[in-house]
Amino acid sequence: MSTALALLALVIAFGLGFLVGRRRRVSAPPTSTTPPFPTQADVTELQAERDRLSDELATARAEAARYRQLVIDIENNAPPPFFGPGAPDDLKLIVGVGPVLERMLQQLGITTYRQIARWTERDIDDFDARLHEFPGRIRRDGWVTQARALHQSKYGEALPVRDRG
Repeated sequence: MSTALALLALVIAFGLGFLVGRRRRVSAPPTSTTPPFPTQADVTELQAERDRLSDELATARAEAARYRQLVIDIENNAPPPFFGPGAPDDLKLIVGVGPVLERMLQQLGITTYRQIARWTERDIDDFDARLHEFPGRIRRDGWVTQARALHQSKYGEALPVRDRG
């Protein structure tokens, strides 16, 4: 019987503790001391933080633009791939084309014998104008004929004779 009384006393104590705790929570004033609206000091601090973050963002964007321009410059001056179906031919094998002219032709998009072998008289005039440091070199050295022969020896494919127009 004494265990039953002890158990009953324990249940009553827990019940009273629960009710007292509940009453305290309901009647206690709010513990938050923050005002519902930001003060002028808070607004000033937030504006300063926003300005700092804007400056950091502008710096990061400028740096990204600088790196993007570096990548573009590298891509524009990078030689084409050396292996695979789009691999360039060694244009220096054409008499009159040295390393400088080969680089200039590559920058103009000319990387294969096939491209040169298919030039028309108008194409020759256009590229001659673009290679203004070497006027008349294309016709004088016969690049188109040489390119046709080099293409045939490398690929075993005879290209048709180009149009004169």
